[in-house]
Amino acid sequence: MRHDYILALSCPDRTGIVYRVSGLLFGQGCNILDAQQFGDEETGRFFLRVHFELPAQETLEALQERFASLAAEFGMDWQIHDARRRARLLVLVSRQGHCLNDLLFRAHSGQLHVDIAAVASNHPDFAALSASYGVPFHHLPVDASNRAEQEQAILELVEREQVDLVVLARYMQILSPRLCEALAGRAINIHHSFLPSFKGAQPYHQAHARGVKIIGATAHYVTPDLDEGPIIEQDVARVDHAMTPRDLVRVGSDIESQVLARAVRRHVEHRILLNGHKTVVFR
Repeated sequence: MRHDYILALSCPDRTGIVYRVSGLLFGQGCNILDAQQFGDEETGRFFLRVHFELPAQETLEALQERFASLAAEFGMDWQIHDARRRARLLVLVSRQGHCLNDLLFRAHSGQLHVDIAAVASNHPDFAALSASYGVPFHHLPVDASNRAEQEQAILELVEREQVDLVVLARYMQILSPRLCEALAGRAINIHHSFLPSFKGAQPYHQAHARGVKIIGATAHYVTPDLDEGPIIEQDVARVDHAMTPRDLVRVGSDIESQVLARAVRRHVEHRILLNGHKTVVFR
């Protein structure tokens, strides 16, 4: 059985990084299967993702110990991930289920290398849908009087189910700064990319009233700054004057589902590195 891993790192850009990293892996008998790199002239940082195979006689612990010395020399932020491990997801949803349905199908059919550990919602609408895929459903109602308790229940669910990534699949609640910070770097949200022009309820109806020609969706990491987290994935579709608000909702729902699925895939394959308020996303 092949033991392959993914090394993802960023550090101040300087000469010799790729040479030293590849040399260290070679010295441990590793076989590099794929490598991608990017140097950002504006921030002066270098980003690298290496997918490699570790020989059976070598241990991951020994490799990590040896790499830590190199990382310290270059000031690297780095992680080594097991490429074969399936990420565990918690999906949060409210009353629009298109993104949830898409994620459940992709996980069930093997299109996404994930296990959906649980679905949680402030409404009971999608209990049956979750059950049809054998996924536990948690109804966690929330209002102004119990928001702190409800968010604590979400965090306890994350810990109990050993969740790697929380996905806000049209979860129509604003997370508190405390919850955002607790889930920093491991929570992804999807929204229509009309923001900030069409905030609030019925954005597609607002867009229709303004006669937009392009609609789209944006997936981003969740931060305390509402809808301003680092962007992971975006897409658009052209629309025209003959389309009704219902048509825009239909097209927009498809885009949202596709964009969110791509963002989740990039995250669980460890293809995303933070670059300040932006992301480096290796294809």
